[in-house]
Amino acid sequence: MMTRVLIVDDDPVQLRLTSEVARRAGFTPVTADGGDEALRLLRGSPGFGAVILDLVMPDRDGMAVMEAMARDSITAPVIIQTAHSSLETVVSAMRQGAVDFFVKPVAPERLIVSLRNALKLDALETVVRSERNRRAGTLGLDDIVTRSPALHRVLTLSQKAAKSQIPVLIEGETGTGKELIARVIQGMSDRATKPFVTVNCSAIPANLIESTLFGHKKGAFTGAVADHVGKFAEAHGGTLFLDEIGELPPEAQAKLLRALQEGEIEPVGAARPERVNVRVISATNRRLLGLAQTGEFREDLYYRLNVFPIYLPPLRERAEDIEPLAAHFIARFAAEAGKRIAGLSAPALELLRGYNWPGNIRQLENAVYRAIVLSDGGYLELADFPQIVAQERGRDETLKLTEQLPAPSAPVHIDAVRSRRESEAKDSIPDRFLDARGEVAPLPDLERELIAFALKHYGGRMSKVARALKIGRSTLYRKLRDYGLEDGVESDAA
Repeated sequence: MMTRVLIVDDDPVQLRLTSEVARRAGFTPVTADGGDEALRLLRGSPGFGAVILDLVMPDRDGMAVMEAMARDSITAPVIIQTAHSSLETVVSAMRQGAVDFFVKPVAPERLIVSLRNALKLDALETVVRSERNRRAGTLGLDDIVTRSPALHRVLTLSQKAAKSQIPVLIEGETGTGKELIARVIQGMSDRATKPFVTVNCSAIPANLIESTLFGHKKGAFTGAVADHVGKFAEAHGGTLFLDEIGELPPEAQAKLLRALQEGEIEPVGAARPERVNVRVISATNRRLLGLAQTGEFREDLYYRLNVFPIYLPPLRERAEDIEPLAAHFIARFAAEAGKRIAGLSAPALELLRGYNWPGNIRQLENAVYRAIVLSDGGYLELADFPQIVAQERGRDETLKLTEQLPAPSAPVHIDAVRSRRESEAKDSIPDRFLDARGEVAPLPDLERELIAFALKHYGGRMSKVARALKIGRSTLYRKLRDYGLEDGVESDAA
């Protein structure tokens, strides 16, 4: 599923032209012939990657549309198009939140650059907003990166669960994001901003489970030199997330059942129980009903926890999410590493889409992180995912990719090692002016190769490419069009 772009213009010819430019660039255009229809689409069908908005329209102008978007917390980046402009108009649009501004007619390649920049900006803003909301305990539906109908159903259930205090059980494989869904439920409930306490039941020694959950009093057992507040008490007023609940020992299950039924906990060594106000969300990567049927898990506790069940499907069953999740992780990790990485190459995206991801989203996140750390290019390529290539296509294909990378044929002393970029440059000098037949290559071919190299070298940053080649931006755009290099343009940042 390609990224959707909303195009708003009351001129049908301009609407058709802009839609065709977006379609050829790999986007899915959705059109609106006025501001009112645009707002209806934005409110009723969230998930637009960007909005190309005409300023002057009869029913509701572009400024009014942006004002309404701000009121409704619709965060899609807006690119303004208008037939007439003034400095005052430009300043007003930018203050209202527009990320770019064009006077019609705009060159198609310039519009494509702007769209791609807007999408990268939106991805990074999403990362920042989600992290801020996670820390504040106010995660919501807009913070979940998804295009999958299956996950939209999960989010609908989560929204309903947030309106009540009943226990929720989230079932799903390891790495599918169960804790994230629990945080979303809390963030949409009246317990938002209150404590969200996580307990991994499989990571706590069996003899410390009760003390960890319910606390203990000084002298309750050897080593209890002071009172200890348990996780239930820590979560008072908020939410307690019990991960891997199926690993809870039987004796702790009985105490948990009482805490859920009575709203009371009994710290180890305490003389009387204590009241707690806690909303419990539990999660498991095992079929809890199966454990209850075999006697490994208390059946009465199972039914108490399973009041509102939510099943989180694995990543292989929502392949639509692989591309947006990868883009989300690239934006986050590239920013953290200080690298300008535009995205995935087409072969790399095809590889990730075809893989079955046994480790789910956590595995995808780790794979992208590793690729970002090791990559020196403007895109993540197949060679940046050797472990996925090895599992998906076999060891021989991985060796082929490795062989394509420059490597010394014999041991080289550390003082004599050349950098990869230096090595590539020196090795290519003797024959770069010759074609496949050994003849001197035509000048246009060399110019095209030089421009393509400059685009890759500067990560598609047009201002730097133009300055390095000592040509004007308009000349560079014309040459890109003449040589069919428009698809290599990813960023127009200076």
